[in-house]
Amino acid sequence: MKDLSFCDAIEELPLIAILRGVTPERVLDVATVIKDAGFTIIEVPLNSPKPYESISLLNKYMGEEILIGAGTVLTYEEVDKVHLSGGKIVISPNTNEQVIRYTKKLSLYSLPGFYTPTEAFKAIYAGADSLKMFPADILGPKAIKAVKAILPPTMPIFPVGGVAPAQMGEFIAAGANGFGLGSGLFSPEMNLEQVKLNASTYIAAYRDFVRNSL
Repeated sequence: MKDLSFCDAIEELPLIAILRGVTPERVLDVATVIKDAGFTIIEVPLNSPKPYESISLLNKYMGEEILIGAGTVLTYEEVDKVHLSGGKIVISPNTNEQVIRYTKKLSLYSLPGFYTPTEAFKAIYAGADSLKMFPADILGPKAIKAVKAILPPTMPIFPVGGVAPAQMGEFIAAGANGFGLGSGLFSPEMNLEQVKLNASTYIAAYRDFVRNSL
């Protein structure tokens, strides 16, 4: 799957696997389990151990099959390092217009976090490709519905933070276009079987709701 674009990846499955805390020693095994379950986008947060090494490994061995991103990206310098490591998506917990513009200057995908409509519009005007609503468990589906009513209809929104499989349907019904999935999918203490089960559960919950809503 060469030159996988962000649009292609989210059309295939709009779920982003967030591997916070993953190490370079484990990243390929964990990513393989998640990829085989059906995920097409994997994020390594920069507050993980040796994140750029993990991103480089994913790019080297899986870069033609999945889209690789970095999370918790806050500075120009970090965007540069993500780019040099082979990452294609820059994901942030905040709205930093300068970081968004620099990300786009390097032809990377920009997915910044927002909490308020003002932040969402600032991110859009700066060139963001999609928006991360964070933290989703605090804002909830009602926030998605309210914000979607005023944002450009083509701008995808991904709730991130504390979304369980049973809650996905409510968020999608409110207008969510996908999800970033963290500790409910992977945490460092989980074994591969648990990660596999979590990945399958999230995918099944998403696809069941979409199928039933047709």
